[in-house]
Amino acid sequence: MTLVMTSGPDLEPISVAEAKAHLRIDGSEEDALIASLIITSRLHIEAALGLALIAQTWSYFIDRWPRSRAVVLPLKPIQSVSQVRAWAADGTSQALPATSYLLDGMGSPPRLVWHGASTAPVPGRIVNGIEIGLEAGYGEAAADVPAPLRQALLLLVAHWYEYRGPVEIGAADIEIPHMASALLAPYRGRHL
Repeated sequence: MTLVMTSGPDLEPISVAEAKAHLRIDGSEEDALIASLIITSRLHIEAALGLALIAQTWSYFIDRWPRSRAVVLPLKPIQSVSQVRAWAADGTSQALPATSYLLDGMGSPPRLVWHGASTAPVPGRIVNGIEIGLEAGYGEAAADVPAPLRQALLLLVAHWYEYRGPVEIGAADIEIPHMASALLAPYRGRHL
């Protein structure tokens, strides 16, 4: 299973101006740093929670359809599926009709369910034989991102502005402010 970003977000969930107001910074000397902290904070939240905050497109590759006929998608929320393609051994692909699958994009986790009259197609390519084009994110505008996520971003930017140590996205030992963790808690995946 491979997840590949095909088009990133056009803007960030918070602007440099919003971050500077939160940090109480007037000058523009550190705008580049603040912009990079916004990107780093967004990427950290997205990676930690399996979220896409602002609209972005992805291709999700799986080897074949699961026996359950439901593909659990590794990203949320999913707004739409742009295409589903089955890849042949010779490198050609066939688009599957949109009427043969259903999207539960707001589910936790989101999933794509094959419901075609026939069995799900068996791809000719052994690895990454099915490609699912995904439109993910809360929306096109920063205001579409839920307020708790935007506030957590501001808190992370402020934290990393104050403590300028190196940050490795996805590292388990990164300490983030407890208030930011509390704001992010409702967006964590639930497992029963």
